[in-house]
Formats: sequence, structure tokens, C-alpha cells
Amino acid sequence: MRIAVSGSIATDHLMAFPGRITDQLIPDRLDKVSLSFLVDTLDVRRGGAAANIAFGLGLFGLDPMLVGAVGSDFADYEVWLKEHGVDTGGVRVSAGRQTARFVCLTDQDTNQIASFYAGAMTEARHIDLRGIAPGGRRFDLVVLSPDDPEAMRIHTEQCRELGLPFVADPSQQLARLTRSVTRDLVTGARWLFTNEYESALLLDRTGWRVGDVLDRVGTWITTLGGDGVRIESAAAGTTTVPAVAGVRSVDPTGVGDAFRAGFLAATGWGHAPDAAARLGCALAASALGGVGPQDYELCPVRLLAALASAYGERAAGALAPDLRRVARPPTR
Repeated sequence: MRIAVSGSIATDHLMAFPGRITDQLIPDRLDKVSLSFLVDTLDVRRGGAAANIAFGLGLFGLDPMLVGAVGSDFADYEVWLKEHGVDTGGVRVSAGRQTARFVCLTDQDTNQIASFYAGAMTEARHIDLRGIAPGGRRFDLVVLSPDDPEAMRIHTEQCRELGLPFVADPSQQLARLTRSVTRDLVTGARWLFTNEYESALLLDRTGWRVGDVLDRVGTWITTLGGDGVRIESAAAGTTTVPAVAGVRSVDPTGVGDAFRAGFLAATGWGHAPDAAARLGCALAASALGGVGPQDYELCPVRLLAALASAYGERAAGALAPDLRRVARPPTR
């Protein structure tokens, strides 16, 4: 399965606050907020939603193509991605802007306050999906993750024009999107990804009810944190897959991207959505145990053990043949 992953490519600046963000909020003073946090740690990591998803797919040996815009400071990051199975042939290098920056503060309850500087990402709108497929080969699936909003709109339209199945993953950009653009990005998606908060925001932005969304997409996948994943479709109804329990949370940044990589890898192998969600949850648990969204390795033995522990030997056995064919060894 040939997958293109379009979206943000960034450098993450991750800080840990030992207290609770909510303790710093005064209920009757929320109209004038001025907060400053003394943090214990700062970690600078490779990130960006598209790069994170492509990294995970690369570990599964799926040779994904990354599509996005970066600055001239991307060279070392590009080497890293190529070493982990990512095709960077769809990446545009800006002549005048730096690679995007993500700055995130995480408290002891894993609540986060984040900001994102787009930088070179604003040039992603100039990438034409029609011109990047190697050898003219069609993509089997295009993942449209958070990106420059105009790039997201253009690439969604190009998928429709080319008849390419696509994933709608508007995520953090929902806060910037208008009603008409949000509706356009969602309509016709084979898969729609949100987290629980984003699912409510999506309904608000579109003005639709749940049934209206399900009439316009193939399947809606909503990650629920420690409560697992909800899978909804007009044809099959609603299913919930629990999360992998007992995982120590080190840093939640990029965990949703790891879930998407595991889910899409399994569906690419032909598995049903519930089985794909189990693999996604197992990979997300691996990502949760490290600092940064690409600070995990893919070890089939450990993944199968996590799957068996969380979902039973039968569920693990269904995914075992594909996981054992993953040839790429752990890098660390």
C-alpha cells in the first residue's frame, strides 16, 4: 500500500511543569489571564503531525511519502526520516523560512498549553500532489493531517480530482478553519480522525450532528485518551476499543500520531477497524513512554506482548503474521 502523508513537519520544544495548570487559573479572573510557569525540563525533538505519522509508517516498512514544507535547517531531520523508512521526495524546502516550531508545556496531569509557529509550512500550498508520485504511480491513500489551512484545502480538492482515497485529520487546525472549509475537508474522507475534544469542536465548526458527519465519511475514529478509541460508521454502528492499560505516561506529545500510524498500517494490511485500533493503541502506548513523538522503536515482540496482555492471544495472533514480517529492526 502506497501512502502519502501531507501535513506539518516541525521541531518540538517540550517543557515539563511539575504542578497543575488548572491550579493557576482563578475562576473569576479568566477574562484577564497572565500566566508564567517555571519548568523543570526542556527537550528539543523532531516532530510535526505528518512527520510523526510517516515515521511510524516507515517503521512498519510501508515506505510512506512525506509531503510538506520545511526550511533549510531540515537536513539532519531528513537524514533521520530516511533512515527510518520515510520517502522525503514530497518535501519542499523554503528559500527564506525556517522549519515550523511547536512549543508545548505539559503539567503533571498531562494537560498541555501549546503554540505553533508555521514558518516554512505556509509554503505547503505550493506542493502539487499530481506531480510527486514516483514514476507516476498513484497513491493508495493520502493522509491530510494538520498543515497550512490553504494547503489542506488544496490537497483535499486534488485528492477528489485524482480520485484518491483520503484521510481527514484536521486536528489542531480546527481552531482556524471556517465552517465551509471544515465541511469541505471532511466530506468524502475514507477515514476521519479526531480526539474527544476535537470531535465536539468539529460538530461546532460544521454545524452538523454526529449522523450528518457519518453520512459524509466512511468511518470516524475518535481517540479517547485512557478510555481507548471510538469507531463509528453509518453502516457498522459504534464500537469502542479500550486503551492498553498500565502504561507509564512520560510525554503525551505525538501519541495520537503514533496511533494513526499503527491504525493505518493495519488497515493497509487488510485488517478490520477494531483490529487496526488495537495495533494503534499498542503503538501509542510505546510512544507514551518516551519524550517526544519519535522517541520510540518498533519491536514486534513487545507489540505482540502488549496486544496479548490488553486484548487476548486471539487478537494478538490475528496481527502476528504481519508484525513478524516487519523487517526493520529497532534503531536504539
